[in-house]
Amino acid sequence: MFHKKFLNRFTFGQLTMAIVFLYLIYAITSFVLYQSTASIVNIVISGFLATLAIIDKIQNKHTIRKNYPIFARFRYMFESIRPEMRQYFWEGELDGKPFNRRERSIVYQRAKNEKQTVSFGMQDDPNRIGYEWASHSVYPKHISDTNFRTTIGSDLCSQPYSASVYNISAMSYGALSKKAITALNEGAKIGGFAHNTGEGGISQYHRSGGDLIWQIGTGYFGCRNEKGFFDDTLFEERSNYPEVKMIELKLSQGAKPGHGGLLPAEKNTVEISKIRSITPHTTVHSPSGHTAFSNPTELVHFIARLRKLSNGKPIGFKICIGKKDEFLDIVAAMVETGIHPDFITIDGAEGGTGAAPLEFIDYMGMALNDALVFANKTLIENGLRDKIKILASGRIISAFDIAKTMALGADACYSARGMMFALGCIQALQCDSGHCPVGIATQDETLYKGLDVTDKRMRVANFHKNTMKALGEFISACGYENTQEVNPKTFYKRIDHGVIKSFQEMYFGNLDTRKVK
Repeated sequence: MFHKKFLNRFTFGQLTMAIVFLYLIYAITSFVLYQSTASIVNIVISGFLATLAIIDKIQNKHTIRKNYPIFARFRYMFESIRPEMRQYFWEGELDGKPFNRRERSIVYQRAKNEKQTVSFGMQDDPNRIGYEWASHSVYPKHISDTNFRTTIGSDLCSQPYSASVYNISAMSYGALSKKAITALNEGAKIGGFAHNTGEGGISQYHRSGGDLIWQIGTGYFGCRNEKGFFDDTLFEERSNYPEVKMIELKLSQGAKPGHGGLLPAEKNTVEISKIRSITPHTTVHSPSGHTAFSNPTELVHFIARLRKLSNGKPIGFKICIGKKDEFLDIVAAMVETGIHPDFITIDGAEGGTGAAPLEFIDYMGMALNDALVFANKTLIENGLRDKIKILASGRIISAFDIAKTMALGADACYSARGMMFALGCIQALQCDSGHCPVGIATQDETLYKGLDVTDKRMRVANFHKNTMKALGEFISACGYENTQEVNPKTFYKRIDHGVIKSFQEMYFGNLDTRKVK
């Protein structure tokens, strides 16, 4: 009976208060009697605890603090370090989300040119439902040149671009720090691959020598007039920067499809305003949809307009597929008008972002595999696949990821979070807080000043180089000499106990995708 009463929350709170104030009385008495250093320390500690206890008891915002003064604060402290504790001490090699420890480790190792091998045996379960793997050949090839590239630019384009099959995905300056953007771009220059600007515009940090893919979103940042509408003159000027190799019109992104954005006035600095062609110190909205077009026909004509203004550079659009009919309508407009993009970027629902509502990031949009297959088949069926290259984005960090994505229809791939890991990202899951501990997703100078551009740019370049080398080893083991040969017959998936199907059987049937890639 006494035990139950002792554990009663009110008794516990009263007992805590009593102990704290008894300690304070003891400290004061000790100081009066002895005036020692220890008694002064006791007064400071007991006074601090007494203050916390009083604050907890008189506040009405947090019930747990009111009922359990002082001790309740440990709950908030442990909760705040829960991700770090889980990651450092309890997380298994394959448990972490969205990227597990093994995936993160291979990026770190490749970025640092360290050991990239694994000992003793596989940790994944080859018998689990959903397990995927590639079939190797007893006649492997030897690939000496792993600088895999694909040419993007159709017959409507006069300045085609030879792109690496693995590039830096869209990340804006503002979402990432100036040092992070600079390191990514300089790494792209060293490694000979492309850097997508993100929809925040072309900053001076993007112009560090690397090839750029200029992304234009619904806010038309960098090419908008005072009312927020698309501006031909500004677009023509910036699209013809020599480092801008392609232009990507963002219709939607995987992490938050159909969701607009907001740039608060306090983040809209003079520097940001110049980059985005907006008025400084004002709140700026990015609408959920475009104002330059409102239907598929207007979209393809807008693409033609961008191609003309950029003097024939490759133009494409990025989409996270939602309603299939809408994608079919866009393709139908291409066929009807004879106007088509040079590339389409398919962003899977598993794509990342700095901040998005839970409902959007977890429950909106089509997964990359399904979207790739649908887009690939649709373009083939409409006779457009040989004119339009497909880029893919969404959790692609290893050679297996790249090869599998290519088997489903991609000609080239993007990675955002993989490149962030190469910069030193520790998956702290604080991208939206402004307090990224490694200085990547923050504008806090005290945090990003520790990011050494000279070191990090080499890590980005190394990660790309070593991933391409791994891709060469992987596809050669499958019997191929180049990435264009990779096909859905190579990959398999366990879809039930005792039931295994190739990607060809699962997705394409009798359709031979190799004839049109």
